[in-house]
Amino acid sequence: MQKLNINALLVLLFLSVSFSGRAQQEQPNILWIVSEDNSPLIGAYGDSFATTPNIDQLAKEGVLYENAFATAPVCAPSRSTLITGMYPNAMGTQHMRSTYRIPEMIQFFPKYLKEAGYYTSNNSKKDYNTTDQPEAWDESSNTASYKNRAEGQPFFSVFNINVSHESSVHTKLEKLNHDPEKVSIPPYHPRTPEMKYDWAQYYDKVQTMDSIVGEILQELDEAGLAENTIVFYYSDHGGVIGRSKRFMYESGLHIPLVIRFPEKYKHLAPGQAGSRTDRLVTFVDFAPTVLSLAGVKIPGYMQGQAFLGKQEGDERAYAYSFRGRMDERIDMVRSVRDKQYRYIRNYLPHKIYAQYIEYLWRAPSMRSWEKAFYANELNEVQAKFFGAKPLEELYDVAADPHNVNNLATDPQYTAVLERMRKANQDWMLEIKDIGFVPEAMMEALNKTTTLYEFGNSRNYPLKKIMKTVKMITHKDMDGIQKSLSSQDPIVRYWAATACTIHQEEAGSLTADLKKLTQDEAVAVQIAAAEALYHLNEKQLAVQTLKKALKADNEMARVQAINVLETLNQDAKPALNDVKALLPDDKEDRAYDVRAARRLVEKLEQE
Repeated sequence: MQKLNINALLVLLFLSVSFSGRAQQEQPNILWIVSEDNSPLIGAYGDSFATTPNIDQLAKEGVLYENAFATAPVCAPSRSTLITGMYPNAMGTQHMRSTYRIPEMIQFFPKYLKEAGYYTSNNSKKDYNTTDQPEAWDESSNTASYKNRAEGQPFFSVFNINVSHESSVHTKLEKLNHDPEKVSIPPYHPRTPEMKYDWAQYYDKVQTMDSIVGEILQELDEAGLAENTIVFYYSDHGGVIGRSKRFMYESGLHIPLVIRFPEKYKHLAPGQAGSRTDRLVTFVDFAPTVLSLAGVKIPGYMQGQAFLGKQEGDERAYAYSFRGRMDERIDMVRSVRDKQYRYIRNYLPHKIYAQYIEYLWRAPSMRSWEKAFYANELNEVQAKFFGAKPLEELYDVAADPHNVNNLATDPQYTAVLERMRKANQDWMLEIKDIGFVPEAMMEALNKTTTLYEFGNSRNYPLKKIMKTVKMITHKDMDGIQKSLSSQDPIVRYWAATACTIHQEEAGSLTADLKKLTQDEAVAVQIAAAEALYHLNEKQLAVQTLKKALKADNEMARVQAINVLETLNQDAKPALNDVKALLPDDKEDRAYDVRAARRLVEKLEQE
């Protein structure tokens, strides 16, 4: 009897080990190679000027995605999407380098892989735009690698390549591989010497990035792991010359994405090696897709959907994107893309495209573009960047890949415009877009709750807020006046903002706006002051903005300086108050400090 029991145990043990081995083999290794700040300036995408042999070869061995998009045209909000499978404008993480908390239920997705037996490594950029969750990684450092896992353990490994980052064009190279005189330049850029040079230098940096991709792939092959590893190559958003990174066009949102499936996982691929797919995918889909490929259950809270694996969802009809504050400059933009058209909704159209951002202006090409504008050397397409935005933009991407011909007012495209507009509104309502909350209010809310929870509470009447914002489009001044006295400070903020956008029609609302300079919400005070300035109440406007500069709220100070910057010499009475924000530390790069430095420089020069 005892002998039978021992034999039975041995059989059970053998079956257990055998099953465990099979299960482990069925879990693919997954490798992410992530480059920074580049659009599909890749040979495999048809760019004959690019030198990218390694990515081109990867595309021959894998599947190229023609319609892959970042959810934001800048790194930290994009990476917030990638790590959570959630839209940042649903969590309150849409503003650049903000650290607002997210609910405990929203976990960085590598944690689920780790719990399923994967070794998770990140080398090494995080930049997730919220409070970190370091426990999601077995290792996250500049030496992190799948090589440090236990023998036979499946891995999810990320390698970030920063050589193509925006900063790569801030310093001029001694010698270029790509000829500035032969480089192709988008029609919205002037062919200044600096512009041509920066474009050529950027192609050099993409070439260097490609060589690093090759090194990572070679290392994987030499380790004997290529046959068990699904490889993703993609960029964290578009870039990098002005009007790409940070901006809601194809140049800022369209990314390269190539996925290679080894022979043993070919059944998971959407096509044969060397094929292309026009399926729409966005960063919100990446986390659920990796979980699906790994055989890990996708959490129900995730807003993305898997586009590969057993949990693959239906193909999405639209790719959604957003823009919030970019460094020291406030903005709010949403965009919807289908396979042919891009729709853009500018919620703060009075703010010009080319708001000065210190880091962006470090590029010689950007400074030369601005110089040419003030010298009146630009054509209409090139000069448009330095003007106010329309409420809506619509582009036929197939016919107009550079997005320069706005079709929003063309009667032939009314049906397309209405369809895309509705898609945008439906999406914002579905995810409970928190972007209508001024960031000065967000900063205060974050002390008591998460912005996600606030957005999903009764305290955030999104339909009512969107109705107020819709009045902006229709110039419903009676509705705007009623909203100026709303009990909700968010509604009051947008009503006051509408008075700036429609300043010619807002004269009758001066008295209402004056009352709001004493509003309990500083964001409303500032919005009212901006409107009053344009209604010739300049002294009261500047006094209100000076008071806001002393607020114990960084984003209120940023908002006030943003408005003061547009007043030119009329902002002079606030100069000393702005100077008071400048610290002794010259390296201090807080956003209110950056904005203050620029304003002081501007006022003292003039």
